[in-house]
Amino acid sequence: MNVYNLIIALSCVIIFSHLFNILSKRTNIPSVILLILLGIGIKFGLDAYGINQDKLIFSTLELLGVVGLIMIVLEAALDLELTKEKWPTIWKSFLVALISLGGCAFLISVIINHFYQETPLISLVYAIPLSVVSSAIVIPSVTGLMKDKKEFMIYESTFSDILGIMFFYFLTGNAETEQAGEVVYGIIGNIIITVVISFVFSYGLVLLFQRIEGEVKLFLLIAMLILIYAIGKQMHLSSLVIILTFGLVINNSKLFFVGKLQKWVKHDVIDKILDELHLVTRETAFVVRTFFFVVFGTTINLSALVNLEVLGISLMIVASFFVVRFIVLKAFFWKKSILPELMITPRGLITVLLFFSIPVELQSELFNGDIILITILSTSIIMTWGLVSFSKNTDKLPEGIKGARKISYFIERMEPDLRPVVPIKTQASSSIVPKKVEPKVEPKVEEKPETKDQSLDNSEEFEGE
Repeated sequence: MNVYNLIIALSCVIIFSHLFNILSKRTNIPSVILLILLGIGIKFGLDAYGINQDKLIFSTLELLGVVGLIMIVLEAALDLELTKEKWPTIWKSFLVALISLGGCAFLISVIINHFYQETPLISLVYAIPLSVVSSAIVIPSVTGLMKDKKEFMIYESTFSDILGIMFFYFLTGNAETEQAGEVVYGIIGNIIITVVISFVFSYGLVLLFQRIEGEVKLFLLIAMLILIYAIGKQMHLSSLVIILTFGLVINNSKLFFVGKLQKWVKHDVIDKILDELHLVTRETAFVVRTFFFVVFGTTINLSALVNLEVLGISLMIVASFFVVRFIVLKAFFWKKSILPELMITPRGLITVLLFFSIPVELQSELFNGDIILITILSTSIIMTWGLVSFSKNTDKLPEGIKGARKISYFIERMEPDLRPVVPIKTQASSSIVPKKVEPKVEPKVEEKPETKDQSLDNSEEFEGE
């Protein structure tokens, strides 16, 4: 392929992705679906010209998935502030993610074991990727939620990614271990080592980069994070925890650097690095996420949509998502509305990444990979339907106010002190002044001598001034 044609194609993909983001904000249709559809269209074009892209596609998909995962988790961590007020949100989101992951993995493994007659281990290995909520889809989709709900969904999806990846690699790494005790000890030891290394590297990177002079250093920081992630994966550690810990430490430096450590930190320098890092991570995550889902779209086989057996199994798996999510959310938010959070349980980046990371010895010859496509599309469409239907049903004028603009579903659910203050000109406010002035003028008109003297006095005072 001509290099200039390739440059044109890559540039057009970025432009289309930006347009899809604008369309997504106006219609609540996830941009992920549009990117996948764009990838499907590119596949038809490549097939029409007889270009074989299989070998390049899968290697590119895995690379984009790893880098995209790092940038997405880092982007989410940089937006999270750790305070006493947010502690209930943190532990609730962690428990919801943990219980939902375990419940979905169990039900899906039962479904796979029943229909494909696979061993419990292989069924569970294939169930874990399908049980992870995609932060790549959740984070850009919850921008319209009120602050507390937005933070809850970001925390939950991030924890789901981390727990899902840890669970997956713990399971595949200890698949040959026969004794359960060894697996448990291995998991606990892995978590402790990962947490210790995470804090050591996070503190070290923060102290190092605040002393590096020069304007070009952010991509050096990102390169070091990717290097640490890759080395951690080679050592079978949960490297995603390192990325999450670094983001939390640099975004909450005043909380982590206390006592004697506070003397070593220049908060003004860290704040400047943090602002620049926000911009770089958002832009990089956008580009990587764009190409990942477009490339994934080129691997899709549309014939699966007309296979009734595959379609039926996929819908059963999707139904298990919402059954588990309904039970878990109601258990933690019994007296509160769980909508639209119930609808927001999409599958995406991590599902695809883990699916392509299944070891050869644990791969199934019977499992149909098109189930991944159907679950991603189904959960995204349901999330879109939920957001759109709620915005339509609640987009009403407040009672007693004429001429007020329409208020969306999410704004109506905000607490009074969180609602945006918008000056609204109403008939009631415009009629206040005449009503107060008229009764004051009428008694002055009846007493002509007094009103004249007062007006003369006032005029004389005004002229004297």
